[in-house]
Amino acid sequence: MKIALIAHDKKKDEMIRFCAKHEDILRKHQLFATGTTGVKVMEATNLIIHCFRSGPLGGDQEIGARVANGDIDLILFFRDPLTAQPHEPDVSALFRLSDVYKIPLASNVNTAELFFQTLK
Repeated sequence: MKIALIAHDKKKDEMIRFCAKHEDILRKHQLFATGTTGVKVMEATNLIIHCFRSGPLGGDQEIGARVANGDIDLILFFRDPLTAQPHEPDVSALFRLSDVYKIPLASNVNTAELFFQTLK
């Protein structure tokens, strides 16, 4: 399975903890991430992640292109709903693409936990 990992700045630590907790499961899949999220997760784990640009610099759009081309199966996007994001149109576009192509998207850790119960 091809899994995309994205986290807004205030949610990066939560993503790191989630990935460390589920490292054995994640290791069995092909991982992609926006730049900063991917680097931080790799520094904290032994996971290998293909990193795109940072979200505000086009990383969300790069992952969106992968979704549109059938190259992403699951998205974990831990978003910060309380902070305005300069690239909000890109975030909205990625959510829209996940709906158009019926790609499961977890926007918070509890939803991601439910998805991972299925992956076990």
